[in-house]
Amino acid sequence: MKILGAGKRNHLTDVAGLLVGNAEDARLKSGVTVVTSRLSFACGVAVMGGAPGTRETDLLSPASLVEKVDALVLAGGSAYGLAAATGVMAGLAKAGHGLEVIAKASGVPRVPIVPSAILFDLANGGDKAWRVNPYADLGRRALEAASDNDNLGSWGVGTGAV
Repeated sequence: MKILGAGKRNHLTDVAGLLVGNAEDARLKSGVTVVTSRLSFACGVAVMGGAPGTRETDLLSPASLVEKVDALVLAGGSAYGLAAATGVMAGLAKAGHGLEVIAKASGVPRVPIVPSAILFDLANGGDKAWRVNPYADLGRRALEAASDNDNLGSWGVGTGAV
């Protein structure tokens, strides 16, 4: 189904400059999707539901000091999935992205702004007996995969969604 007014492919990457990356773990039956851009971008949020799992979404308020983000993360894994933003932040920081909080001369690193939200896929039959939370690595891999050629379907965060 094509949405009226949507871009040529009806994908998020029809928006000029947006990149989408996915990483999934078939054994875990879960994954991560990252939306990013070469430049920081504006965004907003409406948090709803009885048990929302989010990270840094308060920064998206118009009253916030932060005006742009470096990436958005959507992850499976319930609250464990919030760790995906850690992997994304590490990759963005390594590439020199992020909010400059103090003048460059001070040596304080930029802080990548990465709001995140999760979904509950813990009861989908995947192997959840990990010793180390896998979501930071999935976040890093999704960031590395980001391109303007995204796929629709059960990829990334959609891997374990039921």
